[in-house]
Amino acid sequence: MINLEVWLYGPLARYGGDAATPTHAQLLLQVPEGTTVGDLVKQLGIPLEEKGITFINGQLSDMPGLAADLERVLEDGDRIGMFSPGSMWPFQYRLGANMAPELQEKLEKREQGSLHHSYKAGQE
Repeated sequence: MINLEVWLYGPLARYGGDAATPTHAQLLLQVPEGTTVGDLVKQLGIPLEEKGITFINGQLSDMPGLAADLERVLEDGDRIGMFSPGSMWPFQYRLGANMAPELQEKLEKREQGSLHHSYKAGQE
């Protein structure tokens, strides 16, 4: 088993069960080794279309509509922050964000190019 610290912000807080507040939920979870972000999202009951900006250990790992990090295997002690697609992300991350390799790869393969000011669920 591994330990995770999961923060759900905004509308996603409702998936935090007893830990939910109107603005966020902090969950301390134990999950089996080999658990992926996709497994975690399923375990929490979060529909993929509601998963937006995601950070793992302070590194941007996903953005709305890209599903770039679903196969990423989580490690003991990881801290995951998930926001809904409508959440604005901090301006300091918009340019030069510390991105996970899988997100960089996904963005490079986009027909429209890299970052845009807005995304729609399912847009690739």
